[in-house]
Amino acid sequence: MLGAMIGDMVGSIYEFDPIKTTDFPFWGKGCFFTDDTVMTAAVAKALMESRGADEGEVKHSLIRRMQEFGALYPHAGYGQGFQEWLHSKAPQPYNSWGNGSAMRVSSVGWLYPSLEKTLFVAELTAKVTHNHPEGIKGAASVAAAIYLLRTGKDKNEVRSYIEDTFHYHFQQTLDEIRLDYQYNASCQETVPQAMTAFWESYGFEDCIRKAVSLGGDCDTLTAIAGSIAEAYYGIPDAIKKEALDRLDERLRGIYQEFLIWRLSHD
Repeated sequence: MLGAMIGDMVGSIYEFDPIKTTDFPFWGKGCFFTDDTVMTAAVAKALMESRGADEGEVKHSLIRRMQEFGALYPHAGYGQGFQEWLHSKAPQPYNSWGNGSAMRVSSVGWLYPSLEKTLFVAELTAKVTHNHPEGIKGAASVAAAIYLLRTGKDKNEVRSYIEDTFHYHFQQTLDEIRLDYQYNASCQETVPQAMTAFWESYGFEDCIRKAVSLGGDCDTLTAIAGSIAEAYYGIPDAIKKEALDRLDERLRGIYQEFLIWRLSHD
């Protein structure tokens, strides 16, 4: 979960100003948390308070917390469709395949004891807004990768599972993607690229740098890559400390609650 927030913050200043290189100050001047971090926290909060509830109650909790956090952070950078959903008195899914479903899902990969439950809840978190098959697939694939990596699977096993189950294909290397990759906020043009940054990485920071170097919807792509990298590499202490210092008290508190909740439910 913190890996997604770090990716979001590091990538935030390059979303509309891509640099196409891994050589940059990790905490660049002016980097900040955006909607990716806010909604990651909202989803985590909703799931912690509704674990064990039925599907309808989980959806209700997700909607309530996402709208609440949207009101608390009104200028976090939401897309137009999601902005309208946040302000609706009767919010309905709007058939989106945008990468918002994948950027906010990371806590799901840590909270549940089986792959089957992880996939089920990941789909629920997507469907409250992103009920297009690609939006659902994006969220489920990211949560599955996190779950599999944190439970001991290696990169090759996880990559094969993602290819076979979700039919994402990883023929292009990062260098090939980088050549002509442009801004694209769809799951299908963000999730595979973020995963490729992870496949080719050799550490958490390296994964973040490689994701940023692709350009595109940089904060979200890097949030997704960071969420997956955390499950495999962990996060270096210095990066973790700086990230927590850059969150506000509310978001930092939710992350701490998430850590305690996980320890008490393992």
